[in-house]
Amino acid sequence: MIESYRALRDGAAIGAIAPRRVIAVGGADRASFLHGLLTNDVQSLTSESGCYAAWLTPQGRMITDLHVFEDGKRILLDVPAELAAALLQRLDQNVFTEDVQLTDLSRRLAAVWIHGPSGAAVLERVLGGASGLGEWPDYRHAAMSFAGADARVARVDQLGVTGFCVYVDAEREADLRAALTAAGGVPADPEAIEAARIEAGYPVFGFDMTADTIPLEAGIEDRAISFTKGCYVGQEVIVRVLHRGHGRVARRLVGLRLDGSASRGARVLADGREIGVVTSAASSPSLGPIAMGYVHRDFTPSGTHVMVEAAGGTIGAVVSDRPIARDDR
Repeated sequence: MIESYRALRDGAAIGAIAPRRVIAVGGADRASFLHGLLTNDVQSLTSESGCYAAWLTPQGRMITDLHVFEDGKRILLDVPAELAAALLQRLDQNVFTEDVQLTDLSRRLAAVWIHGPSGAAVLERVLGGASGLGEWPDYRHAAMSFAGADARVARVDQLGVTGFCVYVDAEREADLRAALTAAGGVPADPEAIEAARIEAGYPVFGFDMTADTIPLEAGIEDRAISFTKGCYVGQEVIVRVLHRGHGRVARRLVGLRLDGSASRGARVLADGREIGVVTSAASSPSLGPIAMGYVHRDFTPSGTHVMVEAAGGTIGAVVSDRPIARDDR
């Protein structure tokens, strides 16, 4: 884990924060179709640009989060692996007269992630046509090649360092991982990735965000929601909370510095009553025991002291902003 963590911080670490799959949306109406469903401004995307977005129910609850990439011919939707089949079906149910074609690329396309300050240099040693990757903005992507086969590279920062995803033919995945390792990348221990993710305060759908989550509670609105794009499913709820409720939600996702180990699902307590729940927890080589979790809005200020259930009793914890602060104890 220590070697992986050092690679994340100082070099290049290979590994994903969670399994993902890809759905392709083609057709002349692909952008307008998705624009009316998703929270971000898909309509304004140009070739080789992208964004992060959420898909909501009419009640403003999350169906999923998505990485959205327009390549000039189709839009690629990177979604949680366990939801891919259901999301494809749900998308299809929303197609009426639009010129939209949906394709499940789950078995044909693999995603290989690399994180760290040296990630761009490692990719440039391995991929044909790769140069200047370190200067790319978030969500820029482009077609390249690996061993004579097509590949697409996208920049998506998730762990507080530069991050890239390479989409490649599933049959080439093992070869790509081996080539990245030979070029200086380090296959990452999942525990190191999880620690870095929680340090960065980056939530994962299925753990830190679920079908009960409003995006404002998870604090993803700055990167997932366009407030100028016009109508989308669930918009009325978001607007009502922001304008009538002044952005106040009942709970918010925060970081937690812990006095000991805790587990996902542990209750967060204050004065003996439950005020939240831990959604992700890890042991960080640099910060010690850390977690993310939802707490009641009265306990969200950084520096607030709370208690967390642990094996054999409770432990102390201090609320932190996300990314988790290093000087709040």
